[in-house]
Amino acid sequence: MNENMRPESMERITTPTLAETFIEEQIAEVRAQVGNKKVLLALSGGVDSSVVAALLIKAIGKQLVCVHVNHGLMRKNESENVIEVFRNQLDANLIYVDATDRFLNLLEGVADPEKKRKIIGAEFINVFAEEARKLEEVSFLAQGTIYPDILESIKQGEGKKAVKSHHNVGGLPDDLAEKFALVEPIKFLYKDEVRVVGRALGLPSEMVDRQPFPGPGLGVRCLGAITRDRLHALREADAILREEFDNCGLAKTVWQYFVSIPDIKSVGVRDDSRYEGWPAIIRAVNTKDAITATIEEIPYAVLHKITQRITSEVEGINRVLYDLTPKPTGTIEWE
Repeated sequence: MNENMRPESMERITTPTLAETFIEEQIAEVRAQVGNKKVLLALSGGVDSSVVAALLIKAIGKQLVCVHVNHGLMRKNESENVIEVFRNQLDANLIYVDATDRFLNLLEGVADPEKKRKIIGAEFINVFAEEARKLEEVSFLAQGTIYPDILESIKQGEGKKAVKSHHNVGGLPDDLAEKFALVEPIKFLYKDEVRVVGRALGLPSEMVDRQPFPGPGLGVRCLGAITRDRLHALREADAILREEFDNCGLAKTVWQYFVSIPDIKSVGVRDDSRYEGWPAIIRAVNTKDAITATIEEIPYAVLHKITQRITSEVEGINRVLYDLTPKPTGTIEWE
């Protein structure tokens, strides 16, 4: 059987009891694989990496070195929240790296989505390597790969393109392959199963129920070539969307919602003057496995309030659009 395919006998994890069984199995497997060596983990603060961190802390404690890389493509206040939860509350062995300029300089002028993903993924590996050189006995790289990542990265037959390339799939570059072996304890789980496991591990609900966030971060939501002004506008607009969804209760019922901003401008009016700005595109979908997705029906009153706030509070945005495309045909992310 293909080692990247979920075993047919694997039961869907839907209850705390099944989650506990899975956790105990993974703890034993990780301890057997890792021994007394150290493991390096990219801790974004998203659901997947958080669950992996909690699982590995339970399995190997301080042998896990969590590295949070601020690549400048995080959501508003995200790095600050990661530090607060993991370092201050969970006492994780956490290293914080601010690599904002490093990533954005590499991405300057790069418009192709796949090139952006590969640049970001490769630079993550480079940052990990640099951090690993400062540590002793780091032999493993842990990743929050989940099953939809693998499925969407496998070419579905001769002549067909994968839906997307994923920075967690495909192994390490040749020059690092001998340095790190992969630890991927949740790679056969769907997103809903990851959340069940997270709750069983005792993670707080605000972390377990956190929205999925792509590894390349806002880099694949700032569509086309990334500019710092448009990235800033995206971060602010996305924060408004999340705040208003929290206020009206939609945050508890919608699986994933975010803003994307394309590299186009249109004419608008602000303060009685002609004003060229970007459109903010809202995406709000429901799904159980991230393979298919349906569109959430947002009340018009909520949409009007979000529109008013974004267009009045965020410099550079003069229109708000709502994406009504399900998956298929449209992927959840625009890039």
